[in-house]
Amino acid sequence: MTEFLMPSLGADMEDGTLVEQLVSPGDPVHRGDIIAAVETQKGAIEIEVFEDGFLDKWLVPLGTKVAVGTPIALIRGSDAPDAPQPSDPTPPAAPPELPDTPDPVVPPAPPGEPVPTPAPPPAPPPEMTTGARQRISPAARRRAAQTGFDLATVGTAGIISLDDIPDAKADTAPEPLSAMRQAISAAMTRSKREIPHYYLSDSIDLTHAEDFIAAHNADLPPEDRLALGVLYVRAVALAARKFPDFNGFFEEDHFSPSAAVHLGMAINLRSGGLVAPALHDATEGDLPALMARLKDLVARVRQGRFRARELSDPTITLTSLGDRGVAGITGVIFPPQVAIIGIGTPNLQPAVIAGGVQPRRMAQITLAADHRVSDGHNGAKFLRAIIKHLQNPEQL
Repeated sequence: MTEFLMPSLGADMEDGTLVEQLVSPGDPVHRGDIIAAVETQKGAIEIEVFEDGFLDKWLVPLGTKVAVGTPIALIRGSDAPDAPQPSDPTPPAAPPELPDTPDPVVPPAPPGEPVPTPAPPPAPPPEMTTGARQRISPAARRRAAQTGFDLATVGTAGIISLDDIPDAKADTAPEPLSAMRQAISAAMTRSKREIPHYYLSDSIDLTHAEDFIAAHNADLPPEDRLALGVLYVRAVALAARKFPDFNGFFEEDHFSPSAAVHLGMAINLRSGGLVAPALHDATEGDLPALMARLKDLVARVRQGRFRARELSDPTITLTSLGDRGVAGITGVIFPPQVAIIGIGTPNLQPAVIAGGVQPRRMAQITLAADHRVSDGHNGAKFLRAIIKHLQNPEQL
């Protein structure tokens, strides 16, 4: 028997609330199956199981907030002696005849009348059942809790968004920080207090990269086109694999580099705040496949549904300002990671090319890194490797 624990879904997580149980006691489970959802400051996180077997029982009722590391279920291995067995197609033998004398403890039920059974426990609210599940955005769930709105009245079709929940009457009192802002504040305060940051920056000529994207997308439908951001992802991932001092975790006074690059993608949430879930194995696959995985991750996160490993696995983070019109960004490292890359909005600038001045699409790139693990010499080489990849997009 194995205890299934409330996982840690990031350095800033201390507890979570069990909001969905997606399998029932006795059901088989397999490694990688989603068996529950936990509400945290960052939204509803889908929790995976990491072994094959059967769910023996839930230890925590729905709606209960528990600390990280608390057992929330028991998993029985498939080879356990008392694990559920496949049903026997042979019909069971007829029960022995009752004796002539009546049983003094449990008399037989009269013919045609069912044997009374205990009443089942009350069913959880519709959004927490294992059948047709409501898909609820974190902002909608928060407003429903604040206003006392009954989510069962909305139904289960589609995703329940903030627009589906009636707003409460305006309150003139100042609002406290949301749970999301509190989580960001705690993590960033810890980072600036504990991590000795150093910063490097440079400019990237993205003219060739943008031309490459335009040529690739010329004859493709919108859903199959690449975005410039996918080149950022691949360039950072390849450079991080070559320079492992920037890819891994600093915990318990020592650094552990990661062989794989699970790139944390800083994603802005429409309800406010941001998260940086992992795009796993960002060095693998071709660019169209990587683009499809990136789009899927962004879509799920903005719906408030992502998986536990996507929050706990990032080995380095990338934050990009896209088309927001700001030249640069200097990030704060998210512990226990040791580096973050920031890329500003590309803009047209004059550049000296072959002795002449030409207009080029330029962007600022910044590295914030942990001085306990690396220094400016290696940081400069790492940054130059990213820039070189972006200037040779056909090799990505």
